[in-house]
Amino acid sequence: MNAELIVTILCGLAIAVGVAGTIIPVLPGSILIGASLLAWAIWGGAGAMGWVIFAVGMLFVVAGMAASAVLTGRKMKQHGIPNRSVLIGVVLGVVGMFVIPVVGLFVGFALGLLLSEVQRTRNFRVAVRSSGAALKATGIGMLVEFALACAAASTWIIGVWTEAVYGGP
Repeated sequence: MNAELIVTILCGLAIAVGVAGTIIPVLPGSILIGASLLAWAIWGGAGAMGWVIFAVGMLFVVAGMAASAVLTGRKMKQHGIPNRSVLIGVVLGVVGMFVIPVVGLFVGFALGLLLSEVQRTRNFRVAVRSSGAALKATGIGMLVEFALACAAASTWIIGVWTEAVYGGP
């Protein structure tokens, strides 16, 4: 087993973790995918094609991160949800991650968001509606980032196969 094969396997594993990380927030996501693409371009032995794969993959990664942030932020602003409510949701999400295994992050985030919105609006129904809109916006942002992370991973897979078939020794 040569060094390039080891780098390729490790990058593939890291990319898989990165794709999962776009949906499971406790794992690193798109940034890990970008770092793995860069590592493969440098040490994967693909030469110039490795840099092309890195560039195309990074376009997907950056587009996914930007789209997620823009879509989520726009929806939050449309519904008048302040950053404070999201921050409280994130803090309780992190606490929930340690209190309730597996689903605590999601439960804590939703509960923190709801409690903050109840305190802000002083109306439970309005708070439920705005919290639901925030959760929906967050979910849509995550799905868009996940789809583009899958596109980046697919680009890398195509690059690996192409290098194996046409470029290897």
